[in-house]
Amino acid sequence: MKVALAYSGGLDTTVSIPWLREKYNAEVITVTVDVGQPDDFKEVEQRSKSAGAIRHYHIDAKREFVEDFVKPCIKANALYEGEYPLISALSRPLIAMKVAEIAIKEGCDAVAHGCTGKGNDQVRFDVTFAAVAPHLKIVAPVREWNMTRDQEIEYARQRGLMLDYKKSRFSIDENLWGRSIEAAELEDPWTEVPAEALKFIREPRMAPDKVERLEIEFEGGVPKALNGEEMELGQLIHELNLIGGRNGFGLIDHIEDRVVGFKSREVYEAPAALTLIRSHMDLEKMTLNGKVLSFKRLVDTEWANLVYAGFWLDPLMDALVAFTEETQRDVTGKVKVELYKGSLRITGRLAERPLYSRELATYTKESVFDQLAGASFSRIWGLETVVSSSRRRRK
Repeated sequence: MKVALAYSGGLDTTVSIPWLREKYNAEVITVTVDVGQPDDFKEVEQRSKSAGAIRHYHIDAKREFVEDFVKPCIKANALYEGEYPLISALSRPLIAMKVAEIAIKEGCDAVAHGCTGKGNDQVRFDVTFAAVAPHLKIVAPVREWNMTRDQEIEYARQRGLMLDYKKSRFSIDENLWGRSIEAAELEDPWTEVPAEALKFIREPRMAPDKVERLEIEFEGGVPKALNGEEMELGQLIHELNLIGGRNGFGLIDHIEDRVVGFKSREVYEAPAALTLIRSHMDLEKMTLNGKVLSFKRLVDTEWANLVYAGFWLDPLMDALVAFTEETQRDVTGKVKVELYKGSLRITGRLAERPLYSRELATYTKESVFDQLAGASFSRIWGLETVVSSSRRRRK
């Protein structure tokens, strides 16, 4: 049996290698997909081979992640349950697709991942694997053996995998879109997030006493410039993570409804994601008419729900993406933002083709709105309510 394993280099996926060899007599090919995580990929490869993998692939998918996943995420204002910008969830279908490609190329019999049976990622990998390569068996060692973390460490020691898995007591997943933090004392919803768990974000009281002002420019719904300097979206995200973080902005700490049916306390660092999504939503208010804007908020919610639940390749996602793309043609302009000690405030917006009209909105003599039309409009607007009220009085 030959297996392609989605390999992060962490404890779960590293002990999966000898387990697959022992359980299935498998030849294991490891696949690491770079979506912006700050790993030493040479070390990851060495770790894979020392654990018994026969071959290792490193795939640089950062540009693809930005172009095909992050950009649509911004256009869809994707925040699961109004909070989570899908940091890890967004990367999983891309990783799974790349692993499946290697599995097909290598003539594998199966694909594997290191997800537990109680997390969301198992669903994202399983569904994507099955959609892309339905002929391949799906193996999930951690889910199948049901080991605790301590048991996994002992299993690694017994097999000579003397690796340092105690760098942090927290479970961290990071890519260029943000950072997810779990475990340890964070499992108690009453406990505050300790500063040592964070990478980007300062405590607001330690942030500068000076307001930092930004100008973000969008074209067709996509961020293209920061403070007048055009840059690739990946670089712009990197800059906003640093800027937002030093101003204490971008921490998400909420109770989340997992796909598997229970609630969990989730902590994320996402200064760039929150800044861009809030700015994009504000610019949409200038450029989309009320009916489109109202319906798009429903689409945005469903878009985020589908990604979170692992349905990136579902036909409904294609339809939602098509609708979203249609709405973005005129979402071009600039948004002004102020950051100060953990807060973000939008202070101005300017659209290339706005639906906002000062001549209609103003109360000065320059107004072109005919106020006399208001009386007739009100009578027609409220006619149904007036008739219904009259019927109730006759009872």
